[in-house]
Amino acid sequence: MRKLYNFMEARERLSTVARKTELIPSSVFSERCDNEVYIKAENLQHTGSFKVRGAYNKMAKLTEEEKKRGVITSSAGNHAQGVALAAQRLGIKAVIVMPKHTPVIKVEATKKFGAEIVLAGEIYDEAYAKAVELQKEHGYTFVHPFDDEDVIEGQGTIALDIMEDLPDVDIMLVPIGGGGLVSGIAAAAKQKNPMVKIIGVEPEGAACMKAALAHGGPIPLDVVNTIADGTAVRTAGKITYEYVKQFVDEIITVSDYELMEAFLLLVEKHKLVGENAGILSLAGLQKLKEHGKKVVSVLSGGNIDVLTIAAMINKGLVVRDRICTFAINLPDKPGQLMKVARILGEQNANVIKLDHNQFKNLNRFSEVELFVTIETNGKEHVQRVIDALHKEGLQVQRVNTPEDAIG
Repeated sequence: MRKLYNFMEARERLSTVARKTELIPSSVFSERCDNEVYIKAENLQHTGSFKVRGAYNKMAKLTEEEKKRGVITSSAGNHAQGVALAAQRLGIKAVIVMPKHTPVIKVEATKKFGAEIVLAGEIYDEAYAKAVELQKEHGYTFVHPFDDEDVIEGQGTIALDIMEDLPDVDIMLVPIGGGGLVSGIAAAAKQKNPMVKIIGVEPEGAACMKAALAHGGPIPLDVVNTIADGTAVRTAGKITYEYVKQFVDEIITVSDYELMEAFLLLVEKHKLVGENAGILSLAGLQKLKEHGKKVVSVLSGGNIDVLTIAAMINKGLVVRDRICTFAINLPDKPGQLMKVARILGEQNANVIKLDHNQFKNLNRFSEVELFVTIETNGKEHVQRVIDALHKEGLQVQRVNTPEDAIG
């Protein structure tokens, strides 16, 4: 078990490479869970995530001989950039093995730090196997993304930052993938103040740590299915499992539906962008049983491409009933479109798309089908619109639902 002074030493070691990121008070998330919520914005870290902390701490502690031989890792995301940046700062050769179909933007972001990129395999497990092969061939040191004591120690420096800025914090909510982040934060926080409650948050479709705790040890999930791709880990780490078992008080899970809602709120209210895995702790706030507490949600990363941001915003708007689409059957006679427009106008619903086609409904020749997409203020506003249309004798069917958005 790590001693507290080691976390302090790690923090000093990281002082030239890791930012002390902001602790941002959030009125909107506070209101939603009846707690005093602060966001630890690790998405503003160098490389856009917390991963540089653990990678640099691990690599800075290597012997001179190990540094000369270089390091290797397998990753398609934040860990790759963390290792690459750490290698650049320390003057160490870094080889990053990425799956063949890793998006070009991620490959280039890692290359810019001077790392050597090897594309191998269709999935992460195959890339990992190639990395192990190259490690044995060249004598590199493997920098594991989470299941490593020195990596865990580096991640734990986040807890020290939080407790310096908010000494009376009651609860820390932390995303879980393989468990490195929550292990480090939990161990460091508990050693400084055993009364601080640590809650891990996993996606429902990839709850590998919860499965490990239930089983009594790491066990591979049969299926991993989540939009939080950065935490889509099939098997929890052996080392991290022991840390979680000892230091983490509770694990909760959140749905993709809840992630999209949290994403939209973060963008809309805080003008911050978080990747799907990074916002797990924000989505988990509404699952808290406690009230009136000082809560810190760790926003662990913000590396998300523009197209995904656009998709998440659109889906988030659907999830929160800010955009909805109706199918309306209308009599095939003049004036009906104007009638619908009048009703929507009276209800202050902004029309953003309209599709009126008399050839779509082939079963009922006397009717046409109108698809209308509107912008609303939320669930109650949507219901008022539906009620107003029904009152005028129109047949209305909601086309998009929160479930549609996830699908």
